[in-house]
Amino acid sequence: MCAHVMVAEDDEKQAELVRRYLEREGHAVTLVRDGRAAIESVRRRPPDLLVLDVMMPRADGLDVLRVLRAEARELPVLMLTARSTEDDLLLGLDLGADDYMTKPYSPRELMARVRTLLRRTRLGPPADRVLSVGTLAVDPDRHEVRVDGDQVECTPGEFRILAAMAAEPDRVFTRQQLLEELHGFDRYISHRTVDVHIMNLRKKIEPAPRRPARLLTVFGVGYKLADPAKAKSAGRG
Repeated sequence: MCAHVMVAEDDEKQAELVRRYLEREGHAVTLVRDGRAAIESVRRRPPDLLVLDVMMPRADGLDVLRVLRAEARELPVLMLTARSTEDDLLLGLDLGADDYMTKPYSPRELMARVRTLLRRTRLGPPADRVLSVGTLAVDPDRHEVRVDGDQVECTPGEFRILAAMAAEPDRVFTRQQLLEELHGFDRYISHRTVDVHIMNLRKKIEPAPRRPARLLTVFGVGYKLADPAKAKSAGRG
């Protein structure tokens, strides 16, 4: 699975190490040394995957992510950070990162994460139909989400979660099952990753995110995607 991977990393030795590992797996690699260069390079030639360091000159990785997601760019982003607190990591996910690794990291594990993101982004869910749950429609082929006919922009991670749940409405998914949709069997990823994606999805698909009617919490178990109209009808019955 050869791909174009951009590595935004100001540490020259670290960038060269990542480049060598990526090229060894057959990928074409573009290296950039600062945040502004990363934004400009993505605009000129969008990569299949962006490996993005948080601490960079001229614009840090979080600012880069803010700009790219504001432009509705859906490329998968793997963040590298020396900040190991949960709040810092969740902030990256909240801004639309698909995965993260804390420094120091194993290059072999980094390559495994890259393979997982590329595989899931390229294959995605089955693309033979639009998945509808009430007035929510998920189109895997076009990578589109619509609510009441209006398009909603989702990150690749958010889209994978929503597509999996839309394929089986009313099924209760555990956090672990949703993590497997995101990253496969990965013991290094926290269940809080799923919670952040769910929170962000609610902001996008719910009229009142604090009182969700579509993306529901099943306490002690996980989450499910439901049709609000059916729930109202059942309540009247």
